[in-house]
Amino acid sequence: MSRKILIADDEQHILDTVRAYLKEAGFEVLAVKNGRDALVYFHNEHPDLVMLDVMMPELDGLETARLIRRESDVPILFLTARVDDTDRIAGLEIGADEYVTKPFSPRVLVAQVRALLRRAYGDLAAEPALWRVGELELNAETRIVTLGGRRIDLTPSEFDLLQVMISRPGRVFSRMDLLDRIQGEAYAAYERTIDVHVKNLRAKIETDPRQPQYIETVYGVGYRMRPDDA
Repeated sequence: MSRKILIADDEQHILDTVRAYLKEAGFEVLAVKNGRDALVYFHNEHPDLVMLDVMMPELDGLETARLIRRESDVPILFLTARVDDTDRIAGLEIGADEYVTKPFSPRVLVAQVRALLRRAYGDLAAEPALWRVGELELNAETRIVTLGGRRIDLTPSEFDLLQVMISRPGRVFSRMDLLDRIQGEAYAAYERTIDVHVKNLRAKIETDPRQPQYIETVYGVGYRMRPDDA
């Protein structure tokens, strides 16, 4: 069951980033830029979780949450750029369930959303811990990778890179996509380091790195994990 998340934030780049990560995690996402629109969407769309920026035009996040709390116990997560406790205390008094300070890691935010939904509804499946493609297997809990039953030793960056691709076989990731996911923030100057990681990964998991069976190059774009049925 796909849960519906409503995000309200007046910073477009935050809306775009959070929406992309949540969609990739399998959620349906509604995005607005102020509190008044958030209330309209809340009443019309009945989201399963509401994410509010504290400082927004027209109607701020605190007042929006206060109005929502009058009629619903839907999980509410606040985003704020302030580092003092003023907003946190006000939000908790209103009935906020979680509080995140900007800047934040989008991947950690997705994990917090999952945790809130599990607490609220109890039926959200956790992120899978084990992935297999062919004879290649990755266990996210133990951080062990095996190939045909033989353990493969990877660096932390190699493991994270492999986990991103094996969790979504067939999906093409650009170098910047991969860099963003393994480092939390993309730096164009280091984009080509992904090529080095891929080269090292292939040397460890491919029978012939020049003709890879697992990690394919998509020329002009990036890389993908070859699905079993390819």
